[in-house]
Amino acid sequence: MGLKRQKLAKKTINFYKYNFSFREPFQILVDGTFCQLALKNKIQIKEQMPKYLMGEVKLCTTSCALKELETLGGDLYGAKIILQKFQLRSCPHYKKPVPASQCLLSMLRENNPHNYFVATQDRSLTEGLKKIPGVPLLYIVFNTIVLDKVCQTSLDHVRAVQLGELVSPAQQQSITGMKKEQGIVQKDGERRGRKRKRKQSNPNPLSCLKKKKKSGPTPPKKTTEEGKKRKRVRNKKPSTAGGDLPAPAATDA
Repeated sequence: MGLKRQKLAKKTINFYKYNFSFREPFQILVDGTFCQLALKNKIQIKEQMPKYLMGEVKLCTTSCALKELETLGGDLYGAKIILQKFQLRSCPHYKKPVPASQCLLSMLRENNPHNYFVATQDRSLTEGLKKIPGVPLLYIVFNTIVLDKVCQTSLDHVRAVQLGELVSPAQQQSITGMKKEQGIVQKDGERRGRKRKRKQSNPNPLSCLKKKKKSGPTPPKKTTEEGKKRKRVRNKKPSTAGGDLPAPAATDA
């Protein structure tokens, strides 16, 4: 494995780990076209894939991808044998199989919630996957496995998250998990948190005082019948007709 190719792969994997919460073991969805070219170039997928991605992997496929190889038959028999050895992921087309490209697109939905890598040589499928943010693509060039560079859709999504315009699915799941742990997840119409109990306190001492009786209207002051103050009358001695005479002087006998 070339040193430059390994460094580029490590840089790309770290991008998906940091921004889309990819963790080991990496889940890799494989279709028939990838197995067919690996068989032609004598590539041991189970041996080389963990070395290239520098971590534990889980190789998986869908029933639609297997059914497609069974239908085509002939030269694809060897690819079918390889694909049968991988883990089978349930898809919604169990009763009515659809083309593998359509099935893999439906598995990833709008935001790749299960963090799948996709290994394919189908160009139409690759173009559809590049419209979904957070989907690492693997393909074969000559006799080596290559991890495609990060698509523009994933870069735009990460930029929008950093600017606060979006919340990534991984961040939304972590926020929901933290709320459940702290018991603050509420149902519709339910009040958030518990109702706070009021602390019982002593009564206000001023409210315990007896209320004063309200006094009636003050009676008016008593006055004389005439409504005036009583005047003082001064008595005068009666005077004589000739007027007041001086008293006679005393004589010696």
